[in-house]
Amino acid sequence: MRGRNFAALGAVLLLFPVWAHSEVWTIDTPHSSAQFSVRHMMISNVKGGFTKVTGTVDLDEKDFTQSKVEATIDATTIDTHEPKRDAHLKSADFFDVAKFPTITFKSTSVGRGPGGRLRVTGDLTMHGVTKEVVLLVEMLSAPVKDKSGTLHRGTSATTHVNRKEFGMNFNGVLDSGGVMVGDDVAITIDVEIYQKPAAPSGGSN
Repeated sequence: MRGRNFAALGAVLLLFPVWAHSEVWTIDTPHSSAQFSVRHMMISNVKGGFTKVTGTVDLDEKDFTQSKVEATIDATTIDTHEPKRDAHLKSADFFDVAKFPTITFKSTSVGRGPGGRLRVTGDLTMHGVTKEVVLLVEMLSAPVKDKSGTLHRGTSATTHVNRKEFGMNFNGVLDSGGVMVGDDVAITIDVEIYQKPAAPSGGSN
């Protein structure tokens, strides 16, 4: 009977491999950001970013491909260093932050990528539209402990999206026949994550 119980327990553990090794880390908002770059008038790149990124990383140290990521970007924090342009990007012509104040990403799978990076596939929801995207993610840095005992790690990720696939179709036509704003948007995400030390047990001796 005891042998059967151990066999049943082993079968249950095999069904839930992530639970055994994963740890939840939190995105450190003040030290994280999402940047983008898009062509302007077909001659230069305009860059901007979002300054508020939140979320969690369910990290499996023994098998990174079993890890999970959920992140939220506050679209109202868009900043291109030009107030009038920022106001236009927040309007219904582009992000329409009054209706869609956040951009979210939820991973669905993690695999090995080129150059030692990871390929993190997931659902990106932006402007009310959800599309599958693939992030190329650098391997996490080694953990660093601060004075309070909190562990910190960092990484960066890149991807490209077509803004029109997310319903942002506004554009202007130049006299030369070109367009004011390109469709392809390059995205770079820099993230620092942290994990606070476990609280001491409150039991008495």
